[in-house]
Amino acid sequence: MFELGPVERRLTDETKKHPICAALIDPEDFDPKQAAETARKSIKAGVSLILVGGSTLASQGRLDDVVKEIKSHMQRDKSQVPIVLFPGNITGVSRFADAILFSSLLNSTNPYFIIGAQALGAVEVYKSKIESIPMAYLVFGNNSTTSFIGQVNPIPASKPNLAVIYALAAKYLGMRTLYLEAGSGSGEPISQETIQAVKNVYDGLLIVGGGITGPDAASKAAKAGADVLVIGNLLQSSGFEGKLKQIVAAAGP
Repeated sequence: MFELGPVERRLTDETKKHPICAALIDPEDFDPKQAAETARKSIKAGVSLILVGGSTLASQGRLDDVVKEIKSHMQRDKSQVPIVLFPGNITGVSRFADAILFSSLLNSTNPYFIIGAQALGAVEVYKSKIESIPMAYLVFGNNSTTSFIGQVNPIPASKPNLAVIYALAAKYLGMRTLYLEAGSGSGEPISQETIQAVKNVYDGLLIVGGGITGPDAASKAAKAGADVLVIGNLLQSSGFEGKLKQIVAAAGP
């Protein structure tokens, strides 16, 4: 029987109290020093989790450099916020992180993104000895980098019932985490109706990302049942800390 690792246990315990926010840092968008500074500012704004990864990451070496720099800064600041990998491919594994969202893109039309990349990357995860968190990944819409790279059969925003059947499949397959993704750069967040419908049938950790760029979207997602709200593109804006702080406040109790 598998036991929850320390990072997953921490996230589970924290989200039982109230929804939390995660900052998603894509190594393709930040050099190591910029990534570390962005993580520092995000933690100061109140995020409880640093995610590192992206759909188009080509260099595992660059990922290692970014994770090491973030961790070095966090150790100096004595921060306990975990660094968790959010891989888009086999290049998304780094032994320097605290954990990895070991995900399967359930609505991809390409078996590679459902199980192929996972099989190829599993040995690296095993050797790295980092904590693995099993996660189902669902992508909505077809106008994002994520949907293009992942070759998804996108779930229409107007069809929450389709998200529900995938959520049930994830539950029965034993995936303890489910990520509903509107897509990188999406202008439309996942609807409250969809989040609520999924939450009614899925009792694991529910992560929602894409299109959460302000407190109103964050509040709606949190009230609908999201446990973790992921903020990504906003972090590339100058002076993002103020708005991020508002998002964290809107998502909280």
